[in-house]
Amino acid sequence: MKLQIRILFYSILFFLYLTLTQFILSLGGKLKTDPYITLGCGFAVLNLIYAFLGLKWKPLLNILFAIGIAALALFLALKFTDLHLVIDYDPYQVKTVIFANAIFSIIFWEIVYQIKIRKK
Repeated sequence: MKLQIRILFYSILFFLYLTLTQFILSLGGKLKTDPYITLGCGFAVLNLIYAFLGLKWKPLLNILFAIGIAALALFLALKFTDLHLVIDYDPYQVKTVIFANAIFSIIFWEIVYQIKIRKK
């Protein structure tokens, strides 16, 4: 996959993370589920879509990487907010979690992609 196409995919993925987070949280509120589980499942679905469109590996690998990246990115985003680096600009750390989660996911997808093309 060319660099321009990957950048386009990552830009779309970043935009979807930013715009769909509120929808996923409101859906979790209606379902009365834990917000972290709801966000993890919602981001896993976004990652599944990207995995099947972008990576095109075997379905089992796509599913495993999508769920793994969603869980790891959400965990790291929550740990990143514990650092309180931007507490003056984001007192509740909500935007920080959303941005960190999106950026961590994109970084992990690029790592997986680089491993994929090196294995060929």
